[in-house]
Amino acid sequence: MDVSQYLEIFIEETKEHLQTLNEQLLVLEKEPDNSETINEIFRAAHSLKGMAGTMGYKRMQRLTHDMENVFSEVRAGKMTVSAELIDIVFQCLDALEEYLDNIVNNSDEGTNDNEPIIQRLNAVLNGESATVPAPAKEAAPASVQTAVADVPAGDDEKFRNYKLADFESKAAREAVKKGMHLYGITVYIEESCILKSARAFLIFKNLEPLGDIIRSVPSVQDIEDERFEFDFTMYMISGKSLETIKATILNVSEIKSVAIKEVNVDDYATDSPGNNASAVATVDSTEVGATSKSSQAPAKKADSGSGKPATSGGSKPVVNRSVRVDIEKLDVLMNLVSELIIAKNGIVSASDAETSSTTQAVREQVEYLENITTNLHESVMKVRMVPIESVVNRFPRMIRDLSKKLDKKMELYMSGEDTELDRTVIDEIGDPLMHILRNSADHGLESAEIRAERGKPEVGSIFLDAYQDGNNVVIEVRDDGNGIDVEKVKAKAVEKGVITQEQSDLMDDKEAVALLFRPSFSTAEKISDVSGRGVGLDVVKTKIEGLGGNIEVRTELGVGSTFIIRLPLTLAIIQSLMVVVGGEKYAIPLSAIQTIEDIAKTDIKHVREKEVINLRGEVIPIIRLSEVLDIESTNTTDNLVVVIVKKGDKQAGLVVDELIGQLEIVIKSLGKYMNNCKQISGATILGDGEVALILDANALL
Repeated sequence: MDVSQYLEIFIEETKEHLQTLNEQLLVLEKEPDNSETINEIFRAAHSLKGMAGTMGYKRMQRLTHDMENVFSEVRAGKMTVSAELIDIVFQCLDALEEYLDNIVNNSDEGTNDNEPIIQRLNAVLNGESATVPAPAKEAAPASVQTAVADVPAGDDEKFRNYKLADFESKAAREAVKKGMHLYGITVYIEESCILKSARAFLIFKNLEPLGDIIRSVPSVQDIEDERFEFDFTMYMISGKSLETIKATILNVSEIKSVAIKEVNVDDYATDSPGNNASAVATVDSTEVGATSKSSQAPAKKADSGSGKPATSGGSKPVVNRSVRVDIEKLDVLMNLVSELIIAKNGIVSASDAETSSTTQAVREQVEYLENITTNLHESVMKVRMVPIESVVNRFPRMIRDLSKKLDKKMELYMSGEDTELDRTVIDEIGDPLMHILRNSADHGLESAEIRAERGKPEVGSIFLDAYQDGNNVVIEVRDDGNGIDVEKVKAKAVEKGVITQEQSDLMDDKEAVALLFRPSFSTAEKISDVSGRGVGLDVVKTKIEGLGGNIEVRTELGVGSTFIIRLPLTLAIIQSLMVVVGGEKYAIPLSAIQTIEDIAKTDIKHVREKEVINLRGEVIPIIRLSEVLDIESTNTTDNLVVVIVKKGDKQAGLVVDELIGQLEIVIKSLGKYMNNCKQISGATILGDGEVALILDANALL
């Protein structure tokens, strides 16, 4: 029987069962006599065994069969649940997730029999004591961890294994004739790296100004989706020196090494697309992780190695109430809705331009179309929305393992798991949240001795709260730990040469905390596999701002810290305020706007050579958009139109020439046309066919 057609269903249902097992085991650890939980674990193991057997995955079937045997004995009252048993079963789940990752990537479970785990399971079943090593750390599967180790010494130039396609070699020859160089590059990332796709993104982004990447193996899309191990290969055309290219790559944190060599085009050219045609990336494909991803959501987020759950429901989905839909089909539907909104805007614009001859019937039809479009948009958005639970439900297990690894007692409390976000945002937010939680566990919470001295409970508390706030979703991660020692942060920054002593003396607490988001900055005294490598917070900020969100930190020494993340509900269609600057139309997202003020030019004051206004007792800096955009203002009146925007606790006033009004707009990516302009986040098509640029309030503040 051909079961390949059922592979996708198997993968999705296996993820659900593994999540159920993780959640129920955490309950069982606290309530060893909970018969309902024991029955739930037995049923999940039994279902997994049957599914694996049907699909022909014998190793997976054997492991789940032994798990089923153990819990059959527990159900019958012949065995008791011990801490030793819980640890072994958690290791079984890690092994099952490794099998699943292999199946997702290769449609095959791999060759790891996990014999030591099975022996320990059977030892417990037979009433013997099993020596259990420390819980497996939350890292990539063993097959991935050995990626760099598999490269023989002196044979790290993996680019030699790949040929250039004919159109690539043609482009390379033309460039070489003009005095440029062709480089073969293989980049190796540290095995301990958490956000490896983000590191790869930074490398591509930093290399863009230096030349063109004509080939990438794996493909850029696979790298962006983290479907690669700990190395990737590129061919690059550049006029810069080999040393410059290498230094640019090594400037990114957590890069283990770089193999780079100037190569002869003819040595790597071929008349065919080469051995890995599917991995060919054209020059235009180097937009890794572009800030607006609304139009490039992957069809199947396989989540290879990242552990991101892909299902939107909880552990017990209601039968016949939900339908799995390929996100690619939703993207097609979303694009059609986008075009409908553009068409609607065109009709509205045309009807407004008509004279008195415009009939009432036309106006009624326009209004009817507007209602339909709005309702259709809201319906499509609801289909794309996924509860944040699908991301956060793996964190209790992570905190449980960290508690054992760090030898600290801690508890994770979560609320708002049913808060919904666009699937595109959900797919990207898991790793940044994981890193912030790990920081709270390692850096934030004190040791048991220090907590006792300070009169705090022995068990540290970490809170993860999510809630909707207007057009945004807010996620807060807070702890009752030590808080951030800003003086220590400033001292470390001075020691590392990030700032001078004079700058340190003038810094307030908020500016000092902002130093933590600098690349490669860490205050940890020692490096561990949990944190302390100067990794993460810079990438976390980059990732969140790339999603159109922002992050802020509030801290009190000795009391605790709070990380506040604000994310847009969707990346595709937004409400905006249309303005005119220098005769050109621009859009400002409504979610960033606080108020709109009419300010007399005489009310503008100067503080530290910067223009500010006093608005109801609050001093707010103003930014003249005509200067930022390098265009001439057309405002000749004595008053200024100022749009007050907010990012976290920062505010600024954007000076515009004229207000047009509120408009629902469709965000279109600019691709590589304006990749060096941080103030512009995208573009939109107006009703009259004119293109208006969308201003990024986060970048302006």
